[in-house]
Order: sequence, then structure tokens, then C-alpha cells
Amino acid sequence: RLQLAYRLHRILNPCNQQRCGFRRDAKRPDTKKGNVTQETNPPPSEAGAPGPPPPPKIPRPTLFKPLMFTVGFTGCSFGAAAILQYETLKSRVQSAKDEEEEEKLLQGSQDMAYWHNWWNQLSGFQRQLILVMSMVDDFWSSLTEGQRTVTGIIAVNAVVLCCWRIPAMQRSMIKYFTSNPASKTRYLPMVLSSFSHYSIIHMVANMYVLWTFSSGIVSLLGKEQFLAVYMSAGVISTMVSYMCKTATGRLYPSLGASGAVMAVLAAVCTKVPEAKLGIIFLPIITFTAGNALKALIAIDAAGLILGWRMFDHAAHLGGALFGVWYVAYGHKLIWRKREPLVKMWHDMRSPGGSGSRPGGGPGGPGPQ
Repeated sequence: RLQLAYRLHRILNPCNQQRCGFRRDAKRPDTKKGNVTQETNPPPSEAGAPGPPPPPKIPRPTLFKPLMFTVGFTGCSFGAAAILQYETLKSRVQSAKDEEEEEKLLQGSQDMAYWHNWWNQLSGFQRQLILVMSMVDDFWSSLTEGQRTVTGIIAVNAVVLCCWRIPAMQRSMIKYFTSNPASKTRYLPMVLSSFSHYSIIHMVANMYVLWTFSSGIVSLLGKEQFLAVYMSAGVISTMVSYMCKTATGRLYPSLGASGAVMAVLAAVCTKVPEAKLGIIFLPIITFTAGNALKALIAIDAAGLILGWRMFDHAAHLGGALFGVWYVAYGHKLIWRKREPLVKMWHDMRSPGGSGSRPGGGPGGPGPQ
């Protein structure tokens, strides 16, 4: 019996050692989980298990609605500009009549004595305030019509730049003041991004160019037509940017008034190609406006082809091409055909119906 028990012990003992050894080997990886993953879990392709789902593909945005918005906004801009010009001319005629009547009333020594006594009754602070206001009015009058118009655009850009520095407004600024074809909000940013700058240097450069060429472009087009061209160029350049971003798949946001400024620059250079231009830091170097426009278009075209990301070259090209097209063809196709709209507005505004002028004469005033 003892011999049989000894033999059974020797037979069963190696099995127990092997089982315990397996248990010890199985417990070792518990302290090093990294080894367990490598040893016990083969790659999904080797094990035949399905791998992690691939990242969802972002569908390319459709641009039909932004295109319709661009066309509608451009038409409304020029229609509003034509009506604004009509109202401006009408108010100028009325103000000229009022000034003539005031001059007649202020003539005579009695009226001059009245104003002399009124000035003497003012305090020192009131006199200084009136003098400061008079100086501001003189400075404003010394500016050209184009510079006065651009001053409002510069003020809007400065306010938007300050809003970018407010942390609580960052989310709203990104949503409404940056244009991105992949964003859910695509229409309003096409307008607002043209007045949005995050960098001070970017804004100063754009506004300096706009200020420099404002006198020439406003003298060529007029204040109202210039505003329509500027606003339309901002939206059209953004639409061109949308198209290029969607075609290349580089859906990133952009902002700035560079597209609208390029339209103004291109319009002036196309209308006056022989004008001499220079660089502010290198006044010795001069070149013609036509050559400057060709160089800018070539640089933006190279940046668009090579994929440069520093600037939105597609928006630059869209604005420049729109400026060239408007001076060459758009002015005749759009602005010179505004007479029916102005006549309809005149008929709506005139109390006497379609056959009366604002002054009472027959017929409607033709747009100038």
C-alpha cells in the first residue's frame, strides 16, 4: 500500500506543479497590464475582430444657398445705393433752400447784435466747447468725400477689433465674424467678416490702403456707388473663398476686409492704370498702378496654386477680379440701369403720384 501510494504521489505531483506554474504565469501579467495587452490581445486584424470605426467623413458643404445669398445681397446693395443717392440729392436741394432763407433772416445789425449778446452770456467752458466743435467741423470739412466715407468703415473695424479682445464674446465672434463654408452659420459671416480683424497689423494695413485710395474711388463712383461696390466685393470675395475651400477640402475659417480692399484697389488701378504709386517705406521706388495690380494678382494666384495659408488668396483674387470687372463692364450693366428703380421709388415717395416732382413740376427727376 505504501509503495502504491508513493507511485501515485509521483504521478500526480508533476501535474500539480504545472498547474500551479500556469496560475503563477497567469497572475504575473496582472501587475503589468501593458504586457497582458501585448501577449493576450492580438491585433484586431490578426484576431479577426472588427477594428474601431473610422472617423466620420465630413461631407462637402453645398454652396447653392450661399451663391443665391451673394446674388441677392449684391442686388440689394446697389438698389439701396441708388435710393440713397436719390434721397441725398433731394436733401441737398432742400438744405440749400433752407440756408438761403437763414442767411436772409440773419442779415442786419439787429441780428448781429443778438448773436453778440448771446456769445457774451456764455461761460468760459461753453465757449471752449463751441470752439472745439468748430475745429472738429473744420477738420471734417477739410477731408474729401471719400475720406469721410472711409472714416465710418474704419470706425466699424476698430469696434469689431476691440470686441475680439473681450473673452466673453469669443464664441459669438468666431460664429458670426469668421467665414467658413463648413460652419452652420454661413450667410451673415459673409458680410460681417469683411469688417472683422483679429490682428492690429492686419487691420492697419487694410485700412491704410483703403484710406489712400478712397479719394480716387469715390470721385470716380460717388459715395453711394462706392459703398455698394465695397459691400458687394466683401461678400463676393468670401463666396470665391468658399468655392476654393470646398474644392480643395481645406475648410478653415478666415476673416478680414482684404477682399473688399482689393476690389477698391483693382478698380482704381484699372480706371487709372498710368497713375504713379510708391511704397510708404521706400518712397524712391515708384511704379504704375497697372503693374502693381498685375503683380498683386500674380502673387495671389501663386499663393492659391501652391497652397499658402498665411492669407486667403482666393478672397484676394475674387475681390480683385470683381473690381476689374465692375469698372470695365459692371458699371454699365448695373449702375446705369437703375433709373426704373429710382423712378418707382420717386413715385412711391411723392404725394402727388407719378406725374409730380418733389418741387411740384410735372415729370420725375432723372437720376444723375
